[in-house]
Amino acid sequence: MKEQLNRLIRDALDSLVQQGRLPADIDPRVQIDRTREKSHGDLTSNVAMTLAKAAGKNPRELAGMICESLPAAPFIARTEIAGPGFINFFLSESSSQAVVRDILQQGESFGRSNAGDGRRVQVEFVSANPTGPLHVGHGRGAAVGDSLCRLLGATGWDVSSEFYYNDAGQQISNLALSVQARCRGLDPEDPHWPEDGYRGEYIAELAQAYLRGDRVDAEDQHVTASGDPNDLDDIRKFAVAYLRREQDLDLKAFSVHFDVYFLESSLYADGEVEAAVKRMSDRGHTYEQDGALWLRSTEFGDDKDRVMRKSDGGYTYFVPDVAYHLNKWRRGFERVINEQGADHHSTVTRVRAGLQALERDIPEGWPDYVLHQMVTVMRGGEEVKISKRAGSYLTLRDLIDEVGRDATRYFLVARAPSSQLTFDIDLAMSQSNDNPVYYIQYAHARVCSVLRKLAERGWQWDASAAVEHLDRLVEEHEKAILRRLDRYPEVVSQAAANCEPHMLATYLRELAGDFHPWYNAHKMLVEEEELRAARLALSVAVRQVIANGLDLLGVSAPEIM
Repeated sequence: MKEQLNRLIRDALDSLVQQGRLPADIDPRVQIDRTREKSHGDLTSNVAMTLAKAAGKNPRELAGMICESLPAAPFIARTEIAGPGFINFFLSESSSQAVVRDILQQGESFGRSNAGDGRRVQVEFVSANPTGPLHVGHGRGAAVGDSLCRLLGATGWDVSSEFYYNDAGQQISNLALSVQARCRGLDPEDPHWPEDGYRGEYIAELAQAYLRGDRVDAEDQHVTASGDPNDLDDIRKFAVAYLRREQDLDLKAFSVHFDVYFLESSLYADGEVEAAVKRMSDRGHTYEQDGALWLRSTEFGDDKDRVMRKSDGGYTYFVPDVAYHLNKWRRGFERVINEQGADHHSTVTRVRAGLQALERDIPEGWPDYVLHQMVTVMRGGEEVKISKRAGSYLTLRDLIDEVGRDATRYFLVARAPSSQLTFDIDLAMSQSNDNPVYYIQYAHARVCSVLRKLAERGWQWDASAAVEHLDRLVEEHEKAILRRLDRYPEVVSQAAANCEPHMLATYLRELAGDFHPWYNAHKMLVEEEELRAARLALSVAVRQVIANGLDLLGVSAPEIM
């Protein structure tokens, strides 16, 4: 509808130019928004105010001229000029009802678009160190990142999802030492336990598997343990592969798939880290001081220069990240989105500065970042912090096993990533209207139940015939649902463009909130055939949009509850 109005306004402006009433070089910037109050119409535009100066007209006068020149359109009931020059559009009831026809015709395609035009985008998310089971924070990243991939795909982008394994560095060394200590019969309370060792029971399970000589198959890694507790390098390789497999199983249980698994260690093995550092140095963007190599990151907007190579010869953590993102750029991604925890905030400026220092014509502000805040899990009014297996934190698998995949995914994506999130286990498990995911899924199941009852009565319903009777949808509840359904494509588009999947989660809860009161107040299977057909058409449209939206969040749409 916004696109159709945009064309009408441009046609009106073109007509005014041809009549000589507006300058020929006027540059229209047409913006159309939804009104906040129904009394102000359905849609509004400030085009008259933005063009008034260039047109040499009073905004209200120009608004009147535009309204007079608008081509006739059956979906516009009337226009109204408001305030300093807003044009408010009141849509006809038939135009509101037409969305049902669109939904029934387009089915699973309704809400999808080609805004991305096939451009390549990579979304990196989770990217957990392979040092333990995934925790709830990783789960939030997985829910947000996977939903982003689905939304971008639904809006025409060519999407590639990627998991970056930090399989190099001190944390991996600490992991190997911890497993070795367990292999030698030590426990975390032993005074000889590694100072920064991992203490969870999963380390004991891993050590037992190593001593048995188990084989691990994890994506591109296939490792068989030697069982030698003195071979620290073999322990490291086995431990990384073992925990990669564990994390892969967690993600599979979460219905999250990755197209690419990228190893940090490959950047060192292939010389990409050294090459990136050399290029930055060759371009004059580094200097030596106090035995360390520094990046002149202040040249690129950082508040101070950053150490790249420490005096002991080791690289700081952002250096391989720069090499990694150069690798992404070379792979041809026009857009890259990194979904990470808020603790990565300090890396954003450094990575972007390093990429600019490479002088590879990488756009400023590339890549994009979506940073999520921490998750607090509550049960019985008290915070749940740890699991026995992990030792120091609550695992994603704990949450999935307790409340189910659907509730876990919905709750973790239901708020803006920038907001802290409280995950109430009791609420997520409740079968009540207070539980948003249950409330949404129940709306879908209710429509399925109505269709089963229709069949039991031997009544027929045909979608193509039913849409001829949509004018019977005159109740206020029905009008509210129609307005909500019409917004769905816009919500999908905005959620994808803004990297905010919570917008879709909120929309689905509101749609269910429109549907349930209507269902409770009005009988669906009435004797009057035309009215029954119209209400079933609206119900099936609601069911389709809920199914489409839940799929973009990775949540199922059950037919029976």
